[in-house]
Amino acid sequence: MNYYQLKCPKYPDREQTEILTALLAEAGFESFEETDTHLLAYIQEKDYEQQMVDRVGGCAELLSSGEASVTFIPEQNWNAVWESNYPPVLIAGQCFIYAPFHEKRPDVKFNIEVHPKMAFGTAHHETTAQMVELMLKEDLSGQKILDMGCGTGVLAILASMKGAKEADAVDNDPWSYNNTLENAALNHIHNINPVLGDASFLKDKTEVYDTILANINKNILLRDMLAYAGALKQGGKIFFSGFYEKDLPDIKTKAIEWHLQYQGHRTRNNWVAATFIKE
Repeated sequence: MNYYQLKCPKYPDREQTEILTALLAEAGFESFEETDTHLLAYIQEKDYEQQMVDRVGGCAELLSSGEASVTFIPEQNWNAVWESNYPPVLIAGQCFIYAPFHEKRPDVKFNIEVHPKMAFGTAHHETTAQMVELMLKEDLSGQKILDMGCGTGVLAILASMKGAKEADAVDNDPWSYNNTLENAALNHIHNINPVLGDASFLKDKTEVYDTILANINKNILLRDMLAYAGALKQGGKIFFSGFYEKDLPDIKTKAIEWHLQYQGHRTRNNWVAATFIKE
C-alpha cells in the first residue's frame, strides 16, 4: 500500500505540536512519528486529498513557504525504513517487543517478535504501549478477544500468550492483515484469526467477546462504538486508545449511550488508554 507523508516542523511549545497532531488526525491522517525537529504524519494514498492539508490551520502556509512538505512513499520503501529505525521496546519489565534483527530477552515473561513493516502497533507509540500495560494486569485465560485496528497484531499476540482461547484481529489495511499473519507465525501463535475489514465484520456478532481492544482514533471509536458494545458480553471489558485526554469526555458520553461504564484511564504525553465495562 502506498502512503503520503506530511512533514511539518515541530513547534517549540509541546502543546502546539499535540494540537497539530490532533487536527491532522481529525483530517484523516492515521499514524504519526516525531523526530527531534519534525512531526511526520502518514495517510494512505487512496485517502489523501490536498484540501485536507489546506484545511488544517497553518499547514498551507508552511507548505507554500517550503517549511513543510508532502512526499509520496511507495509501498516497497517501508520495510527498509522501519528496519533502520526500529529499536526494541520493554514494557513494564514484563513484555519485550523486538524485531527479527534483535535478540530476545530471557529475563522477561513475554517476548513478542514483530516484523515491523508499516503496520501500526509496534508499541513505540504511547497508545499501544499503554494498551499493553493494561493487558498485563488482566487475566485473559480462556477468553475470546477482539483486537480492532490490530496493526502488527501485537495486542492479539499478547492476549494469546496470556491464555486467551482465541482472538479476531481486524484491520482495514492489507499491510496490517498480512503483517498480523506473519507476526503470529513468528511467535508460534495459532489461535489468531486475522480479518481484512472494519466494524462491519461485527454486524452479526452479538455478545461474542469477553474483552475488546480498540486502539484506533477518536472519530472511528465514536462512529463504531455501538458495534463494539453489541459484540461485547455482559460484564466484559473494552479498552479504548488512540485519542488525547481532552477527547476522553466525548468517549465517555458515547460509551454511556451503549451501557459501557467507565472504570479508569492512564495517560502518557496526553495520549489515553481507558477501560470500560459493559453493564
